[in-house]
Amino acid sequence: MKRTLIFLYGIASYAVFFATFLYAIGFIGDFGVPKTLDSPRDVGLGTALLIDLGLLALFAVQHSVMARPAFKRVWTKLVPAAAERCTYVLFSSLALILMFIYWQPIGGAIWTFTSPGAVAASYAVFAAGWALLLYVTFLIDHFDLFGLRQVWLELRRKPYTPVPFVTPWLYRQVRHPLYVGWLMIFWATPVMTVTHLVFALMTTAYILVGIQLEERDLADAHPEYAEYRRRVPMLVPFMRRRRSEQISLG
Repeated sequence: MKRTLIFLYGIASYAVFFATFLYAIGFIGDFGVPKTLDSPRDVGLGTALLIDLGLLALFAVQHSVMARPAFKRVWTKLVPAAAERCTYVLFSSLALILMFIYWQPIGGAIWTFTSPGAVAASYAVFAAGWALLLYVTFLIDHFDLFGLRQVWLELRRKPYTPVPFVTPWLYRQVRHPLYVGWLMIFWATPVMTVTHLVFALMTTAYILVGIQLEERDLADAHPEYAEYRRRVPMLVPFMRRRRSEQISLG
């Protein structure tokens, strides 16, 4: 009975994540949902900025702290180990839902594309970012990433085995294609408002800090990661190769 409940909990957590994922497309892209990054503002400018920064900080702290191995060791004394990952996914989704509800747009425009070609190109990059994001999750085991594999193995009374460290083609071009997708999503917009700029800047800063924390954990878990990190650029393809060529020419 306990295994069945854990499995159903994992399915429910994934369903909440998927609904949140779909809403996020419209929320960031400013279309198709009741409230977006650039909906009308309800409060004063200073209050709006503080609320938005607080919501972003809440998500960053939850997302980073719960992902650290030290937290997981303590957390799994309170929740079943098989439910740890899907609980992380659920809490991340809830943090995003709070953002969707309480986000306060600021207004103002940094840039506005009026050319149909430029507008179409920005939406194409935005869509490509979401497609890349989803594709990469399957490269690194989508079902393990969102906790479904863990609860399925628990239901079948099979021990969990960590996903091995592998480097598919995309991971041989950059170490973090998942974050490349997010950056495309955050920055590709035909209308960059002040609100969107604050969101893009803060989420980009979080990604750059999060990469450092994540890579430290990966290096501890996988001895081969140090060599991989030396060979493959972080976010920009061919950068490491070009640097090596410049050094050799110099």
